[in-house]
Amino acid sequence: MRVSHEQTAPVTPEKAFDRLQAFIAERRSLKEPCGDMECFERELHEYVVAVEREGLAEELARLDVDLPAVTLEGEVYRQVVRCEETYTSVAGPVRVMRSLYRRLGEGERTLCPLELRAGIVEGRWTPLAARQAAFVVAHLTPQEGEDLFRELGNMSPSKSSLDRLPKQLSERWEAERERFEAALRTEETVPPEAVTVAVSLDGVMVPMKDGGRTQKRQDAKAQGKHTCGSAGYQEVGCGTLSFYDAEGERLSTVRLARMPEKHKATLKDTLSEEIAAVLEQRPALTLVKLADGAKDNWTYLGAVLPQGIETLDFYHACEHLKAAFDAAYGDNSAKSKAQFEKYRHLLRDEADGVEKVIRALCHLRDTHPRKRKLSTELAYFRRHRHRMRYAQAQAQNLPIGSGVVEAACKTLATQRMKRSGMRWRQAGGQAILTLRALHQSQRFARAWKLLSSTYQRTVEIPENVVLFPKRTVH
Repeated sequence: MRVSHEQTAPVTPEKAFDRLQAFIAERRSLKEPCGDMECFERELHEYVVAVEREGLAEELARLDVDLPAVTLEGEVYRQVVRCEETYTSVAGPVRVMRSLYRRLGEGERTLCPLELRAGIVEGRWTPLAARQAAFVVAHLTPQEGEDLFRELGNMSPSKSSLDRLPKQLSERWEAERERFEAALRTEETVPPEAVTVAVSLDGVMVPMKDGGRTQKRQDAKAQGKHTCGSAGYQEVGCGTLSFYDAEGERLSTVRLARMPEKHKATLKDTLSEEIAAVLEQRPALTLVKLADGAKDNWTYLGAVLPQGIETLDFYHACEHLKAAFDAAYGDNSAKSKAQFEKYRHLLRDEADGVEKVIRALCHLRDTHPRKRKLSTELAYFRRHRHRMRYAQAQAQNLPIGSGVVEAACKTLATQRMKRSGMRWRQAGGQAILTLRALHQSQRFARAWKLLSSTYQRTVEIPENVVLFPKRTVH
């Protein structure tokens, strides 16, 4: 089958580039400078983005295929219609004529060679526009993103489209998440000056749309309990992998976050893969495990990860120490504060600091046998005594605090997901967490390259179709 196409060039008004040149020439011919600089900037910008839109439209048109049939992955698709479509580009809307194709058979979806060859994202976004929109909505609400783009004066996506995009991207990311994450790890190199890698695990409660808030309130009321508190909240899991040099300075951090899941299973699996990749590359690194006293954290850090130095977060230990002295001497009393300061320094700086703390708490428990809080805190220090060798850790310039992962909880989840009136579902929340974690781990650009490549496919011309060059009729 031989196909010939003739294309008549549309009669169009003056080209955008010509209009830009004319505008600049007119301005240069004037003797007086502009009276309103902001107005001039805006007008010039509009001319420039018009040129950009025109160039994008022309390049997209070059990617269109106007033939009776095309082949994709060995399957032949027949042309069913030619129509115009508007795409969102970084310079604003771009309208292009394109062809749609479909395989024979009922219910078959159409494909658009232009979109597959250009890597159009979710049927409407040019790749760079989608990248910028995803980046913005990872940090701002969809409404704030809409306002920002409108103010910038380039593309102007709606609040609803900015709300949908990260969810659509996340669905595709999750489908190939393990492959993508493995590719990111393969491309990375442990900092040459790193001597220590610290892994931490924590969580933060976020409001959920499907968190059973109403039912929890009703249950609490039926049991005669107060109905205030975090009903309807569930825990987002956060993990970090940080590299330190010989002086104890943090060099870089990989941050991870997952929406509520039983025992943080996916987060833990990902952390294990990250640690395995690092230690395979640099097996001599000292592995430090940092967390608060939650049992589930240490079940994973201690039993699942490779052997390393276990350290209970010093600041959590101090909170328990303060609670013990408050129980014995009264909340925030002078005696409690003095004893706390004394034993806090002993705990941190003395080689046998934790033993001295335990002896002091034993004495307090025996002195105040009716104060059960003292027995509870004593049991805490005894349970974690092997994780409280702070003086030894400091002598080796090893971290003793889990502040990095606590900061990750704040910057990944709290700052974006706990704003007034917000409630989240699993898919929408994970979309935001994934984008923010990639950005904060310096992985966003490489991750976007992996993700956007899944929108691009090779469309071929069947062997029995001969394409003659298009010629313009004047």
